[in-house]
Amino acid sequence: MSAAKRVQQWATFARTWHVFDCKWQDPYESAVVIKKYLMGLHKPIYHPMNDCGDVVVAINSRDIALRGDDWRKRAYFHHTGYPGGASWTLAWELHNKDPTMIIQKAVYRAMKGNLQRRHTMQRLLIYPGENVPDDVMQNVTNQIRQSRLVPTRLDHIPEEEVKQYPKVMEYPTDYVLK
Repeated sequence: MSAAKRVQQWATFARTWHVFDCKWQDPYESAVVIKKYLMGLHKPIYHPMNDCGDVVVAINSRDIALRGDDWRKRAYFHHTGYPGGASWTLAWELHNKDPTMIIQKAVYRAMKGNLQRRHTMQRLLIYPGENVPDDVMQNVTNQIRQSRLVPTRLDHIPEEEVKQYPKVMEYPTDYVLK
């Protein structure tokens, strides 16, 4: 086997680190994308019995966007294992307690329920903001594309760009806005 083929084979089996920005993303659509990279479904060597998945670092989980009334109506179930230990928590309450939990539960639910799921979830690193430790970020080599584009806020557009934008009409100088 030539050295080039050996390197190519090593790169195929090596764990790659990916970063995914959760800002303005639906956690359940994002979970399907993240699951693909965690399980290794994007690799040509994928097999259900083969643990060939990669590591995914999810950032900005504090800024996720749920659809419609999901913040008020979606409830998450948890059981302590003791009698009477069942509890249901609304999405906004869970997000206020731990901003990473909704993404974690969405990805966990998106995976097939086998013995490998808990082991695979250990390769998912979730951070509520953009502050990620340097030792984690130096391993990241790929960025996963977002499914929904993040719009630019109007107050974040520079003043020069606003002045250069063409106006539909010019107001008179003595016009008073009510």
